[in-house]
Amino acid sequence: MKQVVILLGPPGAGKGTQGELLSDKLNLFYFETSKVLENKFEESAGLPEDSPERFVEVNGEKYDILNEKKIWTEGLLCSPPFVAYLVKEKIKKLADEGKDLLLAGSPRTLVEGREVMPLLKELYGGENIKIVLIELSPEQTIYRNSNRRICELMRHPILFTPETEKLTVCPLDGSKLMKRVGLDDPETIKVRIEQYKERTFPLVEYFEQDGLKVKRVNGEQLVPDVYKEILKKISE
Repeated sequence: MKQVVILLGPPGAGKGTQGELLSDKLNLFYFETSKVLENKFEESAGLPEDSPERFVEVNGEKYDILNEKKIWTEGLLCSPPFVAYLVKEKIKKLADEGKDLLLAGSPRTLVEGREVMPLLKELYGGENIKIVLIELSPEQTIYRNSNRRICELMRHPILFTPETEKLTVCPLDGSKLMKRVGLDDPETIKVRIEQYKERTFPLVEYFEQDGLKVKRVNGEQLVPDVYKEILKKISE
């Protein structure tokens, strides 16, 4: 049976950690919008200003990829039509390959939602789309993000605990642990929280009006407990 699981939640809610656990458990392709963007930004690094490859055209409007990268590193959300275009192209490719999906933190805005959800419904069927909102307080969001590290190679998120605090390499692939410079600074995190409230959270109402149920999970529990609750919610 075809399946799509969508995880929503503020920065630091554990979407990345839960995404990896669930995708492995349910044999889903782990789709991260942030990685789609990062890959596009890396492909465009160093391009001259007059290079046509620096731009993506959507509905007659051109978006400068390097300008979108600047927006992203400041903690703001990239232009929704630009993001929606990249996301839809990737989803079409994965669907053609017969892959079921787990989307962590995508879609991020109403514009993206209105673009991406009809495509997901067409390719997978609305009855096969499960949406989970991982709830987390702003205080926990700031604490988790300001202490968060990822690995250099595979971008695994490393949960910040007393046991992992002194780790210098990723226990999964052995690469160096690093902080996302700029993106996880406290002031940038505050901007990201406001962006989430204003631009992402309204998706919940949109989904529900569109006939899609949104299941809520307490993200302040221990990781295994959040994982178990999500599994329970998506099987209901």
